[in-house]
Amino acid sequence: MKKIYFSFLVPLFLYGQNLEELVNLTIQNKLVDASKLGIEAQKENYESVKSGYMPKLDVGAGYSYTEKERTGVAQQAANAYASLNYLLYDGGKKEDVYDSLKSNIKSDEKSLEALKNDLSLTVVEYYFKYLSLLSQKDAKEQEIEQLEAQYKRLNRFFEAGTTTEDEVQKIISRVENANVLLQEIELDITTILHNLKYLTGNDVNITKGSKISEIANLDKNLRFDIQALQENINSKRSLANAEKSGYKPTITLDNTFSYYDSEYKNSANKANSFYHQNVASANLKWNLLSFGETKHKFESKQKEYLSSVSNFEYEKNKADIDLELALKAYNIANAKIKSSLSTLNAANSAYEVIKSKFENGLIENVAYLESLSEKFDAASQYESSLNDLEIKKANIIYHSGEKIQEYIK
Repeated sequence: MKKIYFSFLVPLFLYGQNLEELVNLTIQNKLVDASKLGIEAQKENYESVKSGYMPKLDVGAGYSYTEKERTGVAQQAANAYASLNYLLYDGGKKEDVYDSLKSNIKSDEKSLEALKNDLSLTVVEYYFKYLSLLSQKDAKEQEIEQLEAQYKRLNRFFEAGTTTEDEVQKIISRVENANVLLQEIELDITTILHNLKYLTGNDVNITKGSKISEIANLDKNLRFDIQALQENINSKRSLANAEKSGYKPTITLDNTFSYYDSEYKNSANKANSFYHQNVASANLKWNLLSFGETKHKFESKQKEYLSSVSNFEYEKNKADIDLELALKAYNIANAKIKSSLSTLNAANSAYEVIKSKFENGLIENVAYLESLSEKFDAASQYESSLNDLEIKKANIIYHSGEKIQEYIK
């Protein structure tokens, strides 16, 4: 029974996440949940404001006891009332307030998409940097393996008296330096895994194979954070317009029904009492002089609106430049792949020639060690350039206003 149970657990430990799975986990993290709750709060506030403009019905009741009754004032009295109130017209403020709140909701929704895209881009960078570090680690381990093999070979020659101690020490020094660099690479790998755990909320075991789709036919749209600023402009404009309603009249409708139940000790005092009453009224209020209060409120909101317009234009221009730079970086990354491939081919060819000469005693080990380092560095650099291209594609998708998640394959 224990063996069967263990067989079910093993896949959980061996299971790894590709890029798509890492992004999916990240855009469901607590930070995203907090933003979603913020949007829900905005929607509830919108519904609350809408409800505030609906007719209001209030009911109430009271009881009183008077020590010395008189005409119209009973010794004991009870009353109940129901009042209906409706704001018929408020100068158009209601519609502007609605528009402002709806724009705020849209702005928060765009900000949420921007947050998801920011997180997605971060995960993409971590993923491909991790793969680059793996290639560096693999290259360094192979280099160390070759160096240790050469150390054993030279040590035999040293013991036989056919080589000098300094030749052996050079190999030892290279091995020690390579091991230090290997530890630094492993630390960088561990750091990325910890950062991804922080973002996803889960232990991470990365699997290779994910790519970013090609971007040849990518459309250019506003980034989600820029769209959020655009909706913020709409909100500010509506709030400014809402302040103009102070120049216009407001009209309210009221209807109040009251019922009285009074108990008099002296029946003569009841002559002028009444038992129920209904009062209906239409009320108009128009503020003709506020000493500039409405004017200053409007100008304040108008300046906030103009400020948001300037901020939007600045960020939009900056986003356009960011996209141009991302495209240039992509072209450079493509050129770097071709260059690093040529360097790799040249390093491999040179290494084979120098290795043969070194093993036959035709050259010193300094030339061999340099050639060995160049060979593995070139291999690592080529893999890194391939991974860097994927990051550059993701950057273009991000700055083009598209969802990175949809371009992962």
